[in-house]
Amino acid sequence: MKMHNRLSMLLAFTAALLVWGCSQEVQRSMKAVPTAFGQLNEIVVVMDNELWESPVGDTLRYYYSSAYPLLPQPEPIFDLRHFTPEQLAQDPLRKELRTYMIVGNLGDENSAAGNMIRKDVGEEKAYEARTDKAVNNAAGRDKWAKGQLLIYQFAYSRDELIEVIKSNFPAVKKKVKSFDKKKLEAYVYLNGINNPLINEVKDAMGVTLRLPTDYFMAIEDGEVAWIRSETDKISSNLLLKKIKYEDQAQLSKEYLLAVRDSIGRKYISTTIEDTYMRVNDVDLPVIYNTTKVNGYYAVEARGVWEIVNDFMGGAFISYLILNPNTNELLFIDGFLHAPGQDKRDFMEYLDHIIHTVKF
Repeated sequence: MKMHNRLSMLLAFTAALLVWGCSQEVQRSMKAVPTAFGQLNEIVVVMDNELWESPVGDTLRYYYSSAYPLLPQPEPIFDLRHFTPEQLAQDPLRKELRTYMIVGNLGDENSAAGNMIRKDVGEEKAYEARTDKAVNNAAGRDKWAKGQLLIYQFAYSRDELIEVIKSNFPAVKKKVKSFDKKKLEAYVYLNGINNPLINEVKDAMGVTLRLPTDYFMAIEDGEVAWIRSETDKISSNLLLKKIKYEDQAQLSKEYLLAVRDSIGRKYISTTIEDTYMRVNDVDLPVIYNTTKVNGYYAVEARGVWEIVNDFMGGAFISYLILNPNTNELLFIDGFLHAPGQDKRDFMEYLDHIIHTVKF
């Protein structure tokens, strides 16, 4: 009888342990997964402090904090925040940001960042990186929160890690910008889309642009459309003009800037007499490239503008886009006047709108 009672008690205790264990598992599975938060163009760098303060950290900052092209005052391509793995673990909110770059020296067995990378990418890949120098990066998603991007960069020595950071920069930059695109879209169209203005632009210029609600038509005279958004601190502007395409020389830097200057001289001035807008390529050079805008062939110029005979200036980005359906070029320009304000993100807003163009 005593044996039966002991057996019953043992079974009951075991069942209680199983129920408790299952309930803990259910609680963990039902716990809400946080949604990542953070700013546009922000990267959280997870790196051991000795590396951050070494030439490895200098190299990373040189590339990722280099100047955004092209603004009147320098602003970085990315805003960097640095945590060591230990600092990351100290505050749960530090694990709920959007974009992480984990950088580590796998040749240092005492490296917390290196051990973190080994755990996340797997020992097999970490071992492969020892002999195959092309194995030096990986990407992950949603490690601690929904909506996260994690980029791992690693090597087996500091010198190798410096080369990895240099060579991977273009691809990593592109990946982060692509990841940020959804957030950028949300910022630009926070208050919705201005359908009446979209239709007005389509009727005037024969193109479709997705325009936010806070933009309005300032000028439309059959030759040029000037679309604006005004706040107390920032003036965001778009200029559009159709041009008959006759010669490949029209796709040159000189022609693109000449079109911009002709519009600036005719349409844009201040309250002071004899003022007009022009490209300022003396204080800063103009960056010119061939590119694609929403799949269409285009040439692009980035630089700064000024008002002649007045103290005003800002950043611009101009495109000449080849319309495949007609024998025409579309000149489209975004420029900003935002004295005393950071301009990088607002220029990206304008560029995002321009890239919605459809013929």
